[in-house]
Amino acid sequence: MLFSSSVFLFLFLPIVLILYFNPIVKNRIYRNIILLVASLFFYAWGEPVFVLLMVASIVVNWLIGLAMAGSGRKKTWLVLSVVWNLSLMFVFKYLTFVLSNVELLLHRNIADIEISLPLGISFFTFQILSYIFDLYYGNTKVQKNCYKFALYVSMFPQLVAGPIVRYEQIAYEIDHRQENMEDFSLGMTRFVYGLGKKVLLSNYMGTIADNMFYLSGNSNLSAASAWLGGIAYTLQIYYDFSGYSDMAIGLGRMFGFHFLENFNYPYVSKSITEFWRRWHMSLSSWFRDYVYIPLGGSREGVWKTYRNTFIVWLLTGIWHGANWTFIVWGLGYFVLLCVERLGGWTKGVRYVGHIYTMAAVILLWVVFRADSLSLAGRYIAQMFGAGGSFWDSTAAECLSGSYVMLALAVVFSCPVVRWFADKLKLQEQSRKNIAAIAAVPLFLLCIAKCMSSSYNPFIYFNF
Repeated sequence: MLFSSSVFLFLFLPIVLILYFNPIVKNRIYRNIILLVASLFFYAWGEPVFVLLMVASIVVNWLIGLAMAGSGRKKTWLVLSVVWNLSLMFVFKYLTFVLSNVELLLHRNIADIEISLPLGISFFTFQILSYIFDLYYGNTKVQKNCYKFALYVSMFPQLVAGPIVRYEQIAYEIDHRQENMEDFSLGMTRFVYGLGKKVLLSNYMGTIADNMFYLSGNSNLSAASAWLGGIAYTLQIYYDFSGYSDMAIGLGRMFGFHFLENFNYPYVSKSITEFWRRWHMSLSSWFRDYVYIPLGGSREGVWKTYRNTFIVWLLTGIWHGANWTFIVWGLGYFVLLCVERLGGWTKGVRYVGHIYTMAAVILLWVVFRADSLSLAGRYIAQMFGAGGSFWDSTAAECLSGSYVMLALAVVFSCPVVRWFADKLKLQEQSRKNIAAIAAVPLFLLCIAKCMSSSYNPFIYFNF
């Protein structure tokens, strides 16, 4: 069930809100159960079988958490949890990929296995693991109530595409949150702006990117057309994922939960290091706290620092999907981050740093988007003239019909609204009021777009 679908907007969400905020039953247990049942139904709507897998994983990890809290053998239970969770991810997400590569190496058919990917398995698995790790390190207390732990894992706003919420961030709010009109209004406004990012900008950019990548695989693109496709995908994935995160954060706030930010205008970055402090911050911090730092971080010498960085970015690529393109994408960032660490030249370079960063990000997004490394190489070669021309009719038609939307997408990927508000010296309450008023026509525009278009993919649903 997509947040931008009519079923969610006009059926699921209104019913959940009515049941949750009914004037008769207001106690916390009731509201938590309503949210849990709604979350399980939300997941079962798209995954009627795999919801049982998620429930089984919740129960197993809850029991492991209880055992860990009451045992002196914490490491044993930690290993058991890691093995269980990563085994599930391996079987459902990577087994087919591994077998296909073994077949290529052995030049023989081993087994014809097609395994469907459970929606959001990477996200809810990492949430569960963060709870287990925090319990092991003593950073959080064990949750003795199974339904509360299930609510944490399955909460529908961020269940299938993040942000990755850690248990200790919302442990208090599960029992003691205070819903109020201000949070509900701010949450609704945030949801609408996220919906606008997705429906009006991401989907539009997606049609351009899909066309260019399709043409690239079947004909020769001019350099201009290839760059337009790469830029369009760069904008599409930003508005797709940051829009979803905005909607998730907004929905959470409507129900009294305060999720941390997941994006902070990453395309204004002047280095790759800065980019990953601004992009998908919940994933970056997860790998930092649960992989990089436990391995020793940057405290044990230069070569171990590079080793730890390599492991993190290899795992980051693998986390995103079972394809060599994701692995190369992750290792590409490893190389760039090592170059920045070695040279230290990105400090103070301003515009040059921004140009270098965006060029690298766009090229790596092409690798990320391509179906195979060969197609990625073909597309990048066309970006640098291998298609035989700099300009063609495809680029001209694309720009003539899309230059306004492309310009808007580029502009709003920067903090221009915040900049204007600062220049006008608007107070915080004035900013909130203006945002709420502007959200009304934006929502109507989004609804009209949802009703008139069937193109509505969510990129990160695949991860």
